[in-house]
Amino acid sequence: MRKIILLALISTKALAGEIFDTFPLTVKANEKYVFYSHGYIVEGTNPRPVNPRWGTYEFPMIKQALSDKNYNLIAYHRAKNTNPNEFAKRLADDVRLLIKKGVPANNISLVGFSRGGTITIMTSNLLANNQLNFIILAGCSSYIKESIKIVVHGKIYSILETSDDLVGSCQFLIDRSKNVTRFTEQSISTGKEHGAFYTPRPEWVTPVKKWLKTNNENN
Repeated sequence: MRKIILLALISTKALAGEIFDTFPLTVKANEKYVFYSHGYIVEGTNPRPVNPRWGTYEFPMIKQALSDKNYNLIAYHRAKNTNPNEFAKRLADDVRLLIKKGVPANNISLVGFSRGGTITIMTSNLLANNQLNFIILAGCSSYIKESIKIVVHGKIYSILETSDDLVGSCQFLIDRSKNVTRFTEQSISTGKEHGAFYTPRPEWVTPVKKWLKTNNENN
């Protein structure tokens, strides 16, 4: 009996995706990869900064909640005053490296909230790859709206909070992006404004993971 339990535990561990805070030393071409980019407030050294209105940004908890046996999660903790354009270039280089090492583009997804969502949009613009997957969480800001040359490519999923008066729908971005292969957008209503994404609430975590899983099954 102990041997059976041990084998089961080993098997489960082997199937589980890993969480990386740096680019993986070893890339497995047959596995899937998801990048998560956090909001602006987390930039610096504190993984749990506090906003006086929206509370604590639970970056470690969000990483754990987003992790899944079906993919590896890469979640960088950006330095203070990170330049969004430069970081988007870094993410784009990372995606290109995964592809170079044999990971199919349609097995790579990028998820970003707020400033991280802006960076995710910029990365899509730089890569111009229609096979990639992108999830934008309250990230279609006025900056993106005014930067009319920035477009997105591939499969796009957007989630916004109805009580959030900082950002709204990504439809304007889709309207000017000619190489979007699929677009889905939904709203959640937690009453927590922009802070709805500060913690791993099931209202957004569950549909994000469902979308990632459905995409992976369709690839």
